[in-house]
Amino acid sequence: MKQPRAWQKMLSGRRLDLLDPTPVDIEIEDIAHGLAFVARWNGQTIGDYAYSVAEHSLLVERLYSRLNPASPRKWNLAALLHDAPEYVIGDMISPVKAAVGPGYDDLDQRLAAAIHLRFGLPATIPAEVKKQIKKADKISAWMEATQIAGFTEAEANKFFGKPDTGLIEGLTIVLRPPLEARNDYTARHKDLLDQMS
Repeated sequence: MKQPRAWQKMLSGRRLDLLDPTPVDIEIEDIAHGLAFVARWNGQTIGDYAYSVAEHSLLVERLYSRLNPASPRKWNLAALLHDAPEYVIGDMISPVKAAVGPGYDDLDQRLAAAIHLRFGLPATIPAEVKKQIKKADKISAWMEATQIAGFTEAEANKFFGKPDTGLIEGLTIVLRPPLEARNDYTARHKDLLDQMS
């Protein structure tokens, strides 16, 4: 019996095997492009543009930096890449992930490991760093919920926890064309790699 196709051809020309991803098949341009066109909140946000995973990732990295100003730059890179597997598997909201079950997590972890190795990070990010990235992710989700997804502050506090107002001071959600988010994501990735050298 013929096996179903489990690879995707990328715009770079790479062929990424989703069941056995390897670092050599991963390019930042593919990640940035894919994430810039993946909508957070299943597209259920106000505005003329979807709020992309690329835009969200830029915000999470910025929040991570505010939470951990002395952190080595490699962990800022991990924060920027925290949702990178979604460039091929999409952004599933938590209820859908729960319904899909452990298969989604396995796929996400395999892709994340290959992505991390491709850019000089350990395959598995240390637990304390992951915890801090998750904290930044929840603050970002609170901001998104209250600014563009129609949640009241009380609802957002219940689901994501009320963030320290000092951490989010001066930050606002930006809705803009996908190519702008793609370009900024690629530029931030390069900047962080340069700082790690």
